[in-house]
Amino acid sequence: VEKIEEQLASLRIAKRSTLSEEPAYLLDIDVSTPAQSEGSRFVAVSCSNKSIRVYNRETLNFLREYSSCPGILNGVRFAHACDSLVFSACSDGTVKCWDIRLATEKAVQVFSGYPSNIFISFDINCSDLILCAGTEEVEKDTFLVFWDARGVTDCASATKEPLGVYSESHNDDVTKISFHPVKPNLVVSGSTDGLVNVFDINKDNEDDALISTCNSDSSVSFIGWSGKDYRQVYCTTHDESFCWWDIAQLDTEEPITLLHVLDVRDAVCIENDSLHYLVGGLYHEKADKLFLIGGTSTGNIHLIGCGTDGLSLVSTLCGGHSATVRSFCWNLMDESLLTGGEDAQLLLWKPGAVEQSLAKKVSMKVASSVQKRVRVHNSSLKSRKK
Repeated sequence: VEKIEEQLASLRIAKRSTLSEEPAYLLDIDVSTPAQSEGSRFVAVSCSNKSIRVYNRETLNFLREYSSCPGILNGVRFAHACDSLVFSACSDGTVKCWDIRLATEKAVQVFSGYPSNIFISFDINCSDLILCAGTEEVEKDTFLVFWDARGVTDCASATKEPLGVYSESHNDDVTKISFHPVKPNLVVSGSTDGLVNVFDINKDNEDDALISTCNSDSSVSFIGWSGKDYRQVYCTTHDESFCWWDIAQLDTEEPITLLHVLDVRDAVCIENDSLHYLVGGLYHEKADKLFLIGGTSTGNIHLIGCGTDGLSLVSTLCGGHSATVRSFCWNLMDESLLTGGEDAQLLLWKPGAVEQSLAKKVSMKVASSVQKRVRVHNSSLKSRKK
C-alpha cells in the first residue's frame, strides 16, 4: 500500500489538452479499454455544452465531437471489447452509441426508452451485453431501463426497444448506475432518494433481483465497487458525505457498514489547504485500497485514503487546474490519472512525469482580449532583451 501511495504522491502533469474554440466544463471522462497489443487509444469526455469530445489518449489531441442537440448528453462509456464504440445517455429518452472509426457524426445505434423518460445516468455491463439507464423522476415515476446491447455494429442507426424496466426500487432521480467490474449480472444504482441498491439482473423480477438496499441518508453523487472480488459498494453524496458497505456480510450477523462519514470536509486534515468537495472514488486493485478524490475551488486535487478506521490525506496534486475539478478517470494499466474541470482543461497525470512545455500552460487559460494584448507586449520585451 505504501508503494502505491508513493506512486500517487508522485503524479505529475504529463499532458494538457489544448483549449477548444468553445470552452466547456468537463463533466465525465472514460478511457477506452486497450487491445491486447497496445495501450488504450482514446479518451472520451462529456461536456457542459451538450457534446461528447474524443481525444487521443497519449497526446490528448482532439479527434472529434458528437452532439445531440437539443438533448443533453449525460455520462460517457466505452464498450469493453471494442475501443471505438462510445455511449452516452441523453435527456431525449435515448442512449446513443457512436463509432469513432466512422466519419459520420450520427449515432450508429440508438437505444430508445419510454415516452416520458429523461436519462441522466447509465452504464454498460462488463460483457457488453446489457445497457442500463436511470431516469429523472417524472410524475412520481423513476425507472431503471434495460436493453440488449449486442449487435451495435451490425445494424447502423437502428433503434432498439427496451428489454424491460425496474420501477419500484427508487422514488427520485437515479443519479448513478455502475455495473460490477467482473460479474455481468450485478448492478448498483444510486439516487437522490439516498438509496444505493444492488441488483442481480439474472433474476426474473425486480423484487427478487434486489439483493440489498443501503441508505446513505443523502442525495447520491457517485457510486462504485471496491474490495477483494469487488464485494463492497461505496458512495459519495451531494453534501460531501461518504458511505462504504460490505455486501459480502449480507447473510451474516456482521454489520454491513464499513464506514460512514457525515462530512468528509471536516474529517480529513489538510495542512495549509482545505477540502471543498468530493468528485468520486477509485479502487486500486493491486493495493486492495479505496481512495477518494476531492479538491478545492481553485483546482487543487486531494487524494484521500479510506480505511475502516477513517480517512487520511495521501497527496495533493497542485498546479494543474485553475477551477473546480468535475471528473476523473484512473488507468490501472500505466497508473495514470486523467482529470477534467470547470477550467475546460483535460489533464493527464503520470508518476514522475515532466510537463514538456511551460509556454503551453499560459495559453490554457481562456484568453481575454486584455490578456492577448499583454501577451504580445511580453513577447516583444523578451526579444528586445536578447
